Amino acid sequence: MPHGDAQGTLVPVTRLHDADRRDFASDNYAGTHPEILVAVAEANGGHQTAYGEDVYTAHLQSVVQQHFGPTATVFPVFNGTGANVLSLQSLLPRWGAVICAETAHIHTDEGGAPERVGALKLLTVPTPDGKLTPDLVATQAWGFGDEHRAQPGVVSITQSTELGTLYTPDEIRALADQAHALGLRLHLDGARISNAAAALGLPLRAFTTDVGVDVVSLGGTKNGLLFGEAVVVLTPGSDGGLTYLRKLDMQLSSKMRFVSAQLIALYEGDLWLRSAAHANAMASRLRRGIEHLPGVHVTRPTEANGVFVVFPTGVADSLRRRWRFYDWDVATGEVRLMCSFDTTEADVDELVAAVEAAVS
Repeated sequence: MPHGDAQGTLVPVTRLHDADRRDFASDNYAGTHPEILVAVAEANGGHQTAYGEDVYTAHLQSVVQQHFGPTATVFPVFNGTGANVLSLQSLLPRWGAVICAETAHIHTDEGGAPERVGALKLLTVPTPDGKLTPDLVATQAWGFGDEHRAQPGVVSITQSTELGTLYTPDEIRALADQAHALGLRLHLDGARISNAAAALGLPLRAFTTDVGVDVVSLGGTKNGLLFGEAVVVLTPGSDGGLTYLRKLDMQLSSKMRFVSAQLIALYEGDLWLRSAAHANAMASRLRRGIEHLPGVHVTRPTEANGVFVVFPTGVADSLRRRWRFYDWDVATGEVRLMCSFDTTEADVDELVAAVEAAVS
């Protein structure tokens, strides 16, 4: 139960944090969107069959098909790492390998899970902007039939990329055509797929189903969910035993209705697009506010909800007294500033003002 403070304001006794604080380290720092919390509460009460045989998970199928087409099949999971590992496992034999960018999340930020849990090999490619091209893929798409080399079976891309850049539909189509001609499949890590769609002004299927992507890791947590992502199979016959792999990899939720209810709330209407478009807009506002300041060097395009920047010596440490953000490249001093669905104009303006004061 809440209690009253000195001013008579009701304060929840279980709250241990400052609910007004916002950081720029990651969109994972944000809380849960209020509309998602309502959806979870509405899904509560009474009994529903466990392990996905509930009305929410059944309805989620139709919601996902509205975005990705009538043959799409969705498998809700707990988190993004699980979605990626399951997607890749389902597309590969035991001796298979994945071609991905050197900066890909599956390579840099998943603790080796694709290799340790998924038992697959990552074949990484250096890229200037986080994006693969057919020419770059070709540097690792070789050795077919060579028993001494893990066999390339999947090309994995991220949309938007870890460097905040975006693939156009034509760029993804070129990768899909190359992959399929070689007998490979194309996986898209869509942890920030909503940010990409908002930035491109395109429906989700325009750069997935319609251009040859086989499987998508559908993001939710970075765009306002309490927890939960999904594997979406776009090409019929590409499920690769996901029914069994999901349990094997500890991603089968017994009370799946609460994952599915969140995804329904996010994707059935326009919440996914509203939230992502707002985060993108806040990143653009942040870039505009700091890029002209003396000594400040914005290092990469701001195409989604991230700003990459090198500050003058000492400025980042000064800002860190108030905000959390990530060092992206310690050698160059590059840091990453991420905006979220709940980042406000006032939050951005406060940071901009602090940067301006620090550099002056």
